[in-house]
Amino acid sequence: MRPVGRLVGWSVSAFVLTAYPSNRLTAQAVDRSKPPTLPPPPALNLPAVRSATLANGLELAVVEMHKVPVVDVSLVLDAGSVRDPADLPGLATFTATMLQQGAGRRSALDVADETAFLGAQLGSSAGFDVATVSLHAPKRRLAQALDLLADVVLRPTFADSEVTRQRELRRTQLVQQRDEPVLVANVAFPAIVYGWAHPYGRPLAGTDASVAGLAQARVAEFYRAFYRPNSARLLIVGDVTLDEARSLVEARFAAWTRGGGGGAVFTPTAAAAPASTPRAIYLIDKPGAAQSVIRIGHVGPARGTPDYFALQVLNTILGGAFTSRLNQNLRETHGYTYGAGSAFSLRRQGGPFVAQASVVTAKTDSSLIEFLKELRRIRDEAVPAPELEKAKQYIVLGLPGDFETTAGAAARFRDLLVYALPFNYYAGYIDRINAVTAADVQRVARQYIDPDRFDIVVVGDRSQIEAGIRALNEGPIVYRDLWGQAIP
Repeated sequence: MRPVGRLVGWSVSAFVLTAYPSNRLTAQAVDRSKPPTLPPPPALNLPAVRSATLANGLELAVVEMHKVPVVDVSLVLDAGSVRDPADLPGLATFTATMLQQGAGRRSALDVADETAFLGAQLGSSAGFDVATVSLHAPKRRLAQALDLLADVVLRPTFADSEVTRQRELRRTQLVQQRDEPVLVANVAFPAIVYGWAHPYGRPLAGTDASVAGLAQARVAEFYRAFYRPNSARLLIVGDVTLDEARSLVEARFAAWTRGGGGGAVFTPTAAAAPASTPRAIYLIDKPGAAQSVIRIGHVGPARGTPDYFALQVLNTILGGAFTSRLNQNLRETHGYTYGAGSAFSLRRQGGPFVAQASVVTAKTDSSLIEFLKELRRIRDEAVPAPELEKAKQYIVLGLPGDFETTAGAAARFRDLLVYALPFNYYAGYIDRINAVTAADVQRVARQYIDPDRFDIVVVGDRSQIEAGIRALNEGPIVYRDLWGQAIP
């Protein structure tokens, strides 16, 4: 018998010449100096979002995707860190973590074991605006997986022993955070941009002082106040119909009681963004740091801005893709960093704009020069037509991939619930991206990127970088601690 996968009695070259005649190997007249012309992208045909509301106010949204027998469930609650008491940052994220540490008759280990037994994935977390409890499960195990989800959401035990264990884990994480310059920058930058009076300026994980206050009573109080059906939205994506999903959900969540005495749960008023100040450089000393971590930015727009699509194109050109200007400049041209980029963190209230990189210590000042050059250029010069078109194609051609799996689709559709966007939002997404002009890009760059008002945060070895930064004369140098707070 001839062995499978081997060419017996033939040389590789003889096989190639026989299988592929010479006329098929001849190089064609192709101009390799130009990229191939892309055809128009195919239409993005997405399944409809169908919805219902339970008697207790829980909103249910279902997206049917029947190709694979799996289901993704996302429960979105208005229980993000904007709900944290000013004296106890980290409470929202800690409460979300505690949901899985024992629920109903299950211990923390039981929850983990049953999740694995069902072939499911269960997660709970909180960001600035919302808390999310997510579930991924095979369709044939969906009923049992929803039983587990219901226990986690409706019947968390908040055992003192688990609160203590998780509190010590968080305390250790905060100690480790202080040794990692990137994590220090991630905490210090929003603290400097917003100040701690604004909820976006306080660290999601809290502080050393606030961790000590994460007691069982405070966690239970937060849960009772903000984990309510009439401030929640449940998204189910996958191999399930609306009728089937509603039946499964009502059987498990119909008894979930409304908050606020039958009315809406308390909604905090929008916190006023701090007044912008002239550009300054905030230096956080990290002796012996191998690199300098740079964050440059200020308060940006909210997710509801009508300029959303122009901002997506702008940021793709500036720092949202590998071939963006910031990465090409700082990485490819100068070799100062492994990667540089930018982002508009669009939230319910105005989130931050940030340009960022971790750079070679000796090139900290040179990196700041290149950052500021690109941030000024995107405002001052109209984007060339080829660059504009490439950015729009990058967004448009990448969008279908976001809906390829139930998990990816759930992440995209979840945004509709978090930011109160219409269910048909994505139907016009591509057209609105393609409608962005060079004038639109320059307009929003001038409106939302203000180099004269930048907060420039640098975490690095002060003894190695301060003199070079001062010589730039780009603003006063202000010294801050690892939390972004003023040094007495």
